[in-house]
Amino acid sequence: MSVTIDIAGLPAERISFSPSPLAELCMALHALSQPAHHPALASWTTATTAALDPGLADRLLEADFMWRSSFSDVFMPFAGVPGGTGLPAATLAEELDVLDRLDDERFVMAALEHCWLALYDEGLPSPLTDSRARARALETAAARGPRPLDFSLRLLDDPAGVRVWVRRLLEDCDEAFFAETWRRVEPGQSADARRKTEVLRHKGLPAALKEVSSALSVDEGLTTITADKMVNGSATATDRRIGPGLVFVPTNFGWPHLLVLHAPGWRPVVHYPLGTPGPVSAPGSVELLERRMEALAHPMRRRLCRSLARAPYTTSELAAVCGITAPEVSRHLSVLKKAGLLHTRRQGRYAQHQLDLAAVARIGTDFIEGILR
Repeated sequence: MSVTIDIAGLPAERISFSPSPLAELCMALHALSQPAHHPALASWTTATTAALDPGLADRLLEADFMWRSSFSDVFMPFAGVPGGTGLPAATLAEELDVLDRLDDERFVMAALEHCWLALYDEGLPSPLTDSRARARALETAAARGPRPLDFSLRLLDDPAGVRVWVRRLLEDCDEAFFAETWRRVEPGQSADARRKTEVLRHKGLPAALKEVSSALSVDEGLTTITADKMVNGSATATDRRIGPGLVFVPTNFGWPHLLVLHAPGWRPVVHYPLGTPGPVSAPGSVELLERRMEALAHPMRRRLCRSLARAPYTTSELAAVCGITAPEVSRHLSVLKKAGLLHTRRQGRYAQHQLDLAAVARIGTDFIEGILR
């Protein structure tokens, strides 16, 4: 399983390394919503959460599916605006201005990205104009709870109003905590981008990719970049709809996530983490370890773990994501639950399942990094 980027005929000067304040804000919000994914950031997440105004914290919950379980392309608008530079802007305000230039259809599709992760790169119809796409988006949101459902209804019925609301929310996050955080991390990200640009210029693309991540590689003909991820997808860096180019964006908040934006009609982006801190694993009983290893030996259960590591999912949602029946999903979930790797809780009439990352961490950090990449 992998995500590939077609770079055949792409000039080296069209490959760029650049920080993005808006993309980093997305990762910061993700770390706040999923601290178990980022134990090395515990001090920052704890302090920031404690200092958040309750009203702002409450507003963040309304739209957190844009950064909690998946990473919405809304946070990389530079990659989706035809006729733009195709590169991140220097400031958050400038990137929010670029976000304002996304048309409503692209904005809504990106904001509701979690509704069709299994079909992410297939060019789906817009829920603004297609009744079946709208119904699917609302059903997925309902499974998440009343807040996501309310937000999705507002977004579909009044995209212009929600866009204003989202911008104000992100501006308030900047004032509350992100501006200071960005002042601290931006110099290191800019330095990293300059260094990797020099590696690309003087040593070539294979050396530059090796500097970015061991999960990235390129074929001998320098036509295809492959990202080793537990998901399949493809993109082209020479799409004329957005202009040819490939962008690498560093993040201090991203590990272990290596993100690849590969939506149709968007410029491909690789969002790569700086540094690779991880949780410390601890020994468990041999019997429990054997049961867990057997549970994870099945490729479909590993695929389910990839989704369950990011957010709670219902059985029917997992069936849609993985392309199997709900009874098959239930059987796999039963094995994971017996191995002590799964939490289940009720959300209204839905039963939501989520991977126990602390339990998985006891098996080893390589597995956690693989499923969260």
